Amino acid sequence: MESPHEHQQALLLSRIIGNIEKLNESIMVMNRSLQEVNIQNMNVELVAQMFKNYQSNVLFHLEGNSPFIS
Repeated sequence: MESPHEHQQALLLSRIIGNIEKLNESIMVMNRSLQEVNIQNMNVELVAQMFKNYQSNVLFHLEGNSPFIS
């Protein structure tokens, strides 16, 4: 004879398992999205570093050529 509590617990357990599977799928989608964002952020960081270096070079050359600029 099966206990009514066992049946109820089995139903709850199956609902929990289904919800965990959905949660795992959602987390995998979020992780893929975060990876894409990180790749784009690396590109932005590279451009920012290039601009910073360009700005430093411009300032260096302007300071070096300041006697020639009136």
